Amino acid sequence: MEPLASKLRPTTLNAYVGQAHLVGPGKPLNLAIGQKHLFSFILWGPPGVGKTTLARIYAKAVNAEYHELSAVSAGKEDIRKIVDKPSMLGQPKILFLDEIHRFNKAQQDFLLPHVENGKLYIIGATTENPSFEIIPALISRCRVFVLNELTPEEMKQIITTALSFAKNDPLQNSREPSSVVTDAVDLIVQMSGGDARQALTLLDNTFSLHGKVTTETLKNTFQSKTLRYDKNGEEHYNTISAFIKSMRASNTNAALYYLARMLESGEDPLFIARRMVIFASEDIGLAQPTALVVTNAVFEACQKIGYPECAINLAHGTCYLSQCKKDRSSYDAYFKALDDAKTYGNLPIPLYLRNAPTKLLKDLGYGKSYEMYPETEDYLPDELKGKTYF
Repeated sequence: MEPLASKLRPTTLNAYVGQAHLVGPGKPLNLAIGQKHLFSFILWGPPGVGKTTLARIYAKAVNAEYHELSAVSAGKEDIRKIVDKPSMLGQPKILFLDEIHRFNKAQQDFLLPHVENGKLYIIGATTENPSFEIIPALISRCRVFVLNELTPEEMKQIITTALSFAKNDPLQNSREPSSVVTDAVDLIVQMSGGDARQALTLLDNTFSLHGKVTTETLKNTFQSKTLRYDKNGEEHYNTISAFIKSMRASNTNAALYYLARMLESGEDPLFIARRMVIFASEDIGLAQPTALVVTNAVFEACQKIGYPECAINLAHGTCYLSQCKKDRSSYDAYFKALDDAKTYGNLPIPLYLRNAPTKLLKDLGYGKSYEMYPETEDYLPDELKGKTYF
């Protein structure tokens, strides 16, 4: 049986929910569809927010010959077949390329001439930042539209539509949409994390298995919620960034939340522990030198114990680092010195600081007049005399 999410996929903008900044009156994609304006573009946003649906609505509105490929499994030959095959009605060709970030550089390069000569219009869909994953030459030939996670209100609107559809669908006669209560709808919204496809799949499966939707049947259907997290993608860097910045701001509660979110999503505990070791010197430094000792102990504990128990050690370290006083003076001083090292190159080291293991070197003045504990010596090369980093 066709999945509920597929049956409910909108075919016009009037039925499309969300992304008002793109499809609302006077907004770019609304205008493009209304004027039948043909161009290539990339839809960047999280899963289940309407990227594929929007591509299909656009292609239908501009009366184009529409093709869909997934970059996970497609290659150059698949694209060549689409380009070389004559259009039956002389229509322009649109290729919707899902997960376009999965195409390597050579595959993306292959698209360029076809896009440039107008044989093919590309609509790329990606969950990853296009500026990192898509070559500049292709980006420059496409507009990039950012799609947002669906709001709870938008999710409820989609779920309400789904319930109404299920009630009137003869194939769903074993279902009892009337048994859905407000708490259950709220739970679907919470479990789906702004992903409409996930919400509709959960609703569909719960009806099929239990004949009704309640908080209890939902939980039985969806035993464990998998948080959206790609350890090589943007969400990975966004979450660790939020974790670090929360500790920097001494916001222990936020830091613990992002820690739990990373671990629950399958992040490597040692990756988090390494970042904590760095944080101990970068952000706490001389304000609490023992922070480096604590974080090394946390790292060692994660190595010895492993997940899930080492989550306790990471939480211990997170709370400690969050509450420590912060001092970036050693960090800042190093990078000031590094700037001079890069700017001036290998400046001659003062003779009295040089090593003098032989008589010849001593005769040349190496180590001459060196004092063990001088009160006034600068120690820097002549060109940097008087420089203060720390």
